[in-house]
Amino acid sequence: MAKAKKPADIDGYISQFLSDVRAVLQNVREAIRRAAPDAEETISYQMPAFRQHGILVYFAAWKEHVGLYPPISGDSAIERAVARYAGPKGNLQFPLDEPMPLALIERIVKLRVKQDAERAARRKKK
Repeated sequence: MAKAKKPADIDGYISQFLSDVRAVLQNVREAIRRAAPDAEETISYQMPAFRQHGILVYFAAWKEHVGLYPPISGDSAIERAVARYAGPKGNLQFPLDEPMPLALIERIVKLRVKQDAERAARRKKK
C-alpha cells in the first residue's frame, strides 16, 4: 500500500490501491458525497478531503483500516455510535475486514456540514 507519488486528486489517490481497497474507498467517497453534495473534493495532507467553508472530513486507507478525520464531537448519539471505531487522538478507524458503516459515515458528514455552516455564520457575524 505504499504511496508511489503524491496524488493530484481523489481519483489519483484511490487508484494507488488494490482493487478491493479501491472499492471500499470509492464507497466511502460516495457516502461523503451523498451527505455533502455541495462540498468540493480536494487533496490535503496527501489525503482525500471534502471542503465547504472549511474542511469537512479527510479519509485515508491504511494497512488494516480506513481512517476518517477529524475527531467527531457535538452529537452524543453519533459519539456513542462511533466509540468502537475511535483510534488514537479521536480519529476514526473503520476496519477493512468488516463491512464499511456507510450510513454512519453519512451521519458523521451531515453533522460536520452543519458544524461547518454554523462556524461560517459565526465568522460572518464578526
